[in-house]
Amino acid sequence: MNKKLYLILAACCLFTACGDKPATAVTSEPISATASVDEKYRWDLTDLYPNLDAWEAARTAVVQQIESLKKLQGSLGNSAQSLLRASEQISSVYKDAVRIYVYANLSADIDTRVAANEERSQLARNLLTDLSTAVSWYNPELLALGESKIQQFLAAEPELNKHAFGIRDALRQAPHILGPEIEAVLAKTGQLTGAPDSIYSVLANANLPWPEVTLSNGEKIRLSQSGYSAGRQAPAREDRKMVFNRFWSVWKDFEATLGAIINTHVQGLVFQTEVRNYQSSVGRALFDDNMPPAVYRTLVAEVNRALPTLHRYFKLRKRMLNIEDDMRYYDIYPPLVNLEKTYSIQDSIAITRRALKPLGAEYMAAYDQGVEGRWMHVYPAPGKRSGAYMSGGAYDVHPYVLLNHNNDFESASTFAHEYGHAVHSVLSNKTQPWETASYATFIAETASIMNEMLLQDMVVREAQSAEEKLFYLGIGLEALRGTFFRQTMFAEFELEINRQVEAGNVLTGAKLTNLYLELLKRYHGHDQGVVTIDDLYGIEWAYIPHFYYDFYVFQYATSIAAATNLAEKIGSGDQGAQQAFIKLLKAGGSDHPYQLMKDAGVDMATPAPYRALVARMNNIMDKMETILDSQDH
Repeated sequence: MNKKLYLILAACCLFTACGDKPATAVTSEPISATASVDEKYRWDLTDLYPNLDAWEAARTAVVQQIESLKKLQGSLGNSAQSLLRASEQISSVYKDAVRIYVYANLSADIDTRVAANEERSQLARNLLTDLSTAVSWYNPELLALGESKIQQFLAAEPELNKHAFGIRDALRQAPHILGPEIEAVLAKTGQLTGAPDSIYSVLANANLPWPEVTLSNGEKIRLSQSGYSAGRQAPAREDRKMVFNRFWSVWKDFEATLGAIINTHVQGLVFQTEVRNYQSSVGRALFDDNMPPAVYRTLVAEVNRALPTLHRYFKLRKRMLNIEDDMRYYDIYPPLVNLEKTYSIQDSIAITRRALKPLGAEYMAAYDQGVEGRWMHVYPAPGKRSGAYMSGGAYDVHPYVLLNHNNDFESASTFAHEYGHAVHSVLSNKTQPWETASYATFIAETASIMNEMLLQDMVVREAQSAEEKLFYLGIGLEALRGTFFRQTMFAEFELEINRQVEAGNVLTGAKLTNLYLELLKRYHGHDQGVVTIDDLYGIEWAYIPHFYYDFYVFQYATSIAAATNLAEKIGSGDQGAQQAFIKLLKAGGSDHPYQLMKDAGVDMATPAPYRALVARMNNIMDKMETILDSQDH
């Protein structure tokens, strides 16, 4: 049995928090969820539980059920029916516990300042840890039966089919599964190993002392994370420089504390690596999904091979922004073209619907179900978690989508991205049983980036002027920069900090800053005079929540490469590719993600998908330079 089903909840796409997506306009004050907002743009948590009393009753019931699960220990080998009974009961309790967690987590993210919400979120996390501890005997006992007996049971009891993938995967993981007593202790450590992420989230979202700054045009911005995302796009370079320096100075003031938090997190990961007899933390992280290490190695190698293409983009950006001296890091985020166009949430829904039509009627029916129901919480508000994500773990209900919609094209693109996740969950949950409905991050991000690409290609085709076409091409180019190159830079950083701890070193804030700064300079061509990187900006590592997700970020880069391959085929009308993509979404977690993607026609262990993406990026720049050259004449 896969006891990590609930980890799908961690598949949150915080592009805004990470600063990876382009934006289109400076917005000093976000639209407030406290203003008059249509109820349909606030999610309805009563679909999960009618009230807090009902949630608490459900939590109490699961606490009692967890105790009863301990009595199943020793029964797996009695018969195929005994194995089925134990697997069914454990799975059922997991499904209930995840639903409890979803409710608590969504409630907490609406206002991170409310202590009671955070307390319920912690209680739900602890519940999952307690459940994992209570059934930690399952895999060791299962393995003790031996593969021959397990195969006999699977053949004798057809109702075990929905558990078969998890059972066979446990056999694959046998070298890293320990005795029941040790497994129980390791499961209990979940309350400790999850703490750094919780501490970081509260500090970053609720407690850092954000300054208020005044731009050269008189606008005032509070430099919280959302304020920074807006301020770094300011058209005046002196404003961007001031925003960068003030924002990163706040993080720099907490460098030592943030270093201690992430050091604790990585030490916990390396502890798991060593105690489970893996050779490296990256190997441990990839093993769960049976992802070939060649995927990670090929990604990093191909991105470094393609750095000249990234540097070409920075030179194009310098040209379009009319920068006469050095290109600086704070010049990366302002839009290449200013287009006076807004996208309300209604606009985002409508243009996304048009863009996704090539995905077929079944996909569109699930999309319409999602946007017509109260599945999303749309607008920013004080204390609300930054960024955007989809939570699809409430199997018997529906997905929930958190947005911070600011009525620009970035918001429309983020909307399309998150509803890619939502439709993925709808199709998977409709097709797969609970036990194989949760899908790997790699597949998840391919599904969501697919939507972004289809949207971007549509608006380029429909552009009414050269300026509008440049605007959308520039956004697509920046998406490739942020998702392919930047996320791989993050992946290199994550690999290095784990290697440091594996070698017995301690991570300090200053050391992390130096490590990150070296990568920042290499990727941006600092030594070649492409982009000048100030030393202060090495603190950026502290701003990235994904470093608490255990080798999560590389999957963004692999996913955008996979999505590029599939989107170009589907966009051209390739029905075989469209059907393969829908099949991929419906497959959920019924097989390992690498194999599922390979079945869909994309092999991520080879250079081909990555080189196709780089070719797309160069093709976009060719089009942009042709338009610019014609304007110069």
